[in-house]
Amino acid sequence: MTSAPALSSAANPRVKAAVRLRDRGEREATGMTIVDGAREIGRALEANVEVAESFVCDDLIRSAEARSVVARLEETGAPLVRVSVQVMTKLAFGDRADGAVAIVRPPSVRLDDLTLPPNPLVVVIEAVEKPGNLGAILRTADGAGVAAVIAADALTDVFNPNAIRASLGTIFRVPVAVGASTEILDWLARHAIRPIAARVDAPTNYADVDLRGSLAIVLGAEATGLTATWSGQQVTPVRIPMLGGGDSLNVSVAAAILLYEAVRQRT
Repeated sequence: MTSAPALSSAANPRVKAAVRLRDRGEREATGMTIVDGAREIGRALEANVEVAESFVCDDLIRSAEARSVVARLEETGAPLVRVSVQVMTKLAFGDRADGAVAIVRPPSVRLDDLTLPPNPLVVVIEAVEKPGNLGAILRTADGAGVAAVIAADALTDVFNPNAIRASLGTIFRVPVAVGASTEILDWLARHAIRPIAARVDAPTNYADVDLRGSLAIVLGAEATGLTATWSGQQVTPVRIPMLGGGDSLNVSVAAAILLYEAVRQRT
């Protein structure tokens, strides 16, 4: 028995529906997102994320990892559509097509659905707009063993395909939640988690603060910093010294510095 020929028309309704998931409104309307790449899809599968449909281009499946992911996609029972190189180029992220794209239903992002270990280390990022920064923070959070990443007053949906790609799929390994800043501050208080806020004008160097125990590291967007929500008495402000002409670091770089100082102190 021969397999069906690869789908070669980018005008196919299934292909067009998948491409529309690049748009935030479509993701919010359908509750789905699009995942590019074998590594990213593999991590989604490891997290038991629901796969609704997948697209595979056999001509681009070259690595053992990619072949393994295709086999696992077939085992999900969800529709798997084989497509031409031209269609995969249309479906995939920029010029990074490596032969597989999946349509998935992201996990819950409700605060109340988070399950925390004892003495959790949490990251809160407020009003971060660029998916690349969000993805980079998630990748660092995974490496640092963070219990959860919480997006406060999010300006992008956390399962933006670009954020998934920038995180190398680690977004499916780190519990993620979304909420308003005031709601998150109250949630931290209920769980006895101390907020440590990165501020350029803070009087205390980050290395001089105890980062052990139940802790949330809170960071804001580079252009605007943190809102007044994070300036109350229950929040400890810290600064990262800036010795040059700039007044701040990229938010993902700041997150990495603070998280790994926390890891150093906690181990």
